[in-house]
Amino acid sequence: MSEMLLMPKATAVWLVDNTSLTFDQIATFCRLHPLEVKAIADGENAQGIRGMDPITNGQLSRDELERGQKDPNYKLKVSVSKVVVPTVKRRAPRYTPVSKRQDRPNAIRWLLRNHPELKDSQIIRLVGTTKTTIESIREGTHWNTANLTPMDPVTLGLCTQIALDMEVQKANKGRPQPDPEVESQTLQPASETQNAADDEYDIRKREDVDAASVFSKFSGKSEDE
Repeated sequence: MSEMLLMPKATAVWLVDNTSLTFDQIATFCRLHPLEVKAIADGENAQGIRGMDPITNGQLSRDELERGQKDPNYKLKVSVSKVVVPTVKRRAPRYTPVSKRQDRPNAIRWLLRNHPELKDSQIIRLVGTTKTTIESIREGTHWNTANLTPMDPVTLGLCTQIALDMEVQKANKGRPQPDPEVESQTLQPASETQNAADDEYDIRKREDVDAASVFSKFSGKSEDE
């Protein structure tokens, strides 16, 4: 039987109550042990289970049932279902090529430094690593810590920029936004402060030159008089 029987015990209850099939036939069809079918017939098992008609739900044809009742040695076959139920595929672990596996610690260090808001599970999805490796790199106990260099996982080809941006957006979702007033009180870039200092120096220099010229004119005038 290539087809799987739905609710085998409920089907066995119905076959015991409504057919003359042998215990072995019912056990084979429902994939149960013959003693379990006998216990159902004796009322010792499946108490409270409502029988399910396999003919109504299309798992057994009436001709197949009649053929089985006429021949005690005949093995019933489950009808092929017309509705194909797709099987759910489990998500396989992220595969990383062997040539790029040595770059994962560098990528992890880059993510921990540039995106500390990412959870370990997100880093695992991005570069295909383990939580133990992430913790060892974060705590500095990794066997190759001294030689690790932060490198962008997108540049290394371990993940796409879209995947990285999506994980960052998820990590930042719901986090409090920075206060604009607090941001205005932060230090200005060095380039801006340097330019401001240069401008102030030029202004003071011009003021000193103008003052010197004025005093020189006054001193020259007093000598003539």
